[in-house]
Amino acid sequence: MTDRSELGRFLRQRRESLQPEDVGMTRGPRRRTQGLRREEVAALSHMSTDYYTRLERGAGPQPSADMIASIAQGLHLSFDERDYVFRLCGYSPPARGPASDHIAPGLLRVLDRLEDTPAEIVTELGETLRQTTMGRALMGDASRFSGPERSTGYRWFTDSSARECYPDDERDQLSRLYASELRKLVALRGPDSRAARLARALLAASDEFRTLWGERRIGVQVPEVKRFRHPVVGLLELQCQVLLDGGQSHRLLVYTAVPGTESYERLQLLSVLGSETMR
Repeated sequence: MTDRSELGRFLRQRRESLQPEDVGMTRGPRRRTQGLRREEVAALSHMSTDYYTRLERGAGPQPSADMIASIAQGLHLSFDERDYVFRLCGYSPPARGPASDHIAPGLLRVLDRLEDTPAEIVTELGETLRQTTMGRALMGDASRFSGPERSTGYRWFTDSSARECYPDDERDQLSRLYASELRKLVALRGPDSRAARLARALLAASDEFRTLWGERRIGVQVPEVKRFRHPVVGLLELQCQVLLDGGQSHRLLVYTAVPGTESYERLQLLSVLGSETMR
């Protein structure tokens, strides 16, 4: 059973403690609201304002586990706070660690301040959890994928369109890299892990992956410069800086270009275009 009154009080208190700049929003000059508005939390949580408002008022239907997870992320809850909300709603909290999709608030705060930069937070399996606007403009909106297709490596071997934004002469190296990294993860996480299940799915779906898996390459190096073929601005040569959340094995990837280069000018153009995506 859901403790609706305590859930509502907790959500309201947490909402009122957050400021727009805490979640990557711009504070308007005439803003008088204490904390975030309900409609802002609803947007951050990918749900209707009416649904969120009813929860905060102790009414409405029993929220699903997915809804709770969305609210926890939208409100930038810590892991302890997230677990508390799950228990208030009668659910066991999700696992922590590499299998979790919940992003630590600190990592989210860094991402929220990179809105004019291509950046994304990904799991160790290459599942994109959150992107900046520029990240979507550069690489496409990853939120549309579900199941194993959430993994960049899975799409690489099963969907030819996943390779379109990469130069032809780098694709073989990237294939070897994805297979090598997944093999390393399977050894680290074990035969019953999500990594092992992903490997089995790829072995069943891709001849190329089966060949590379059988070669047992370990330690394939990540390219120092990442090259993207954008359909509007052309070829971009970018450096990728990585910030690792060791407890969750989540990585914040930030893509930048050397000032004064053609790639830098093209990245500036992409920031103006804004709404353009890879696909």
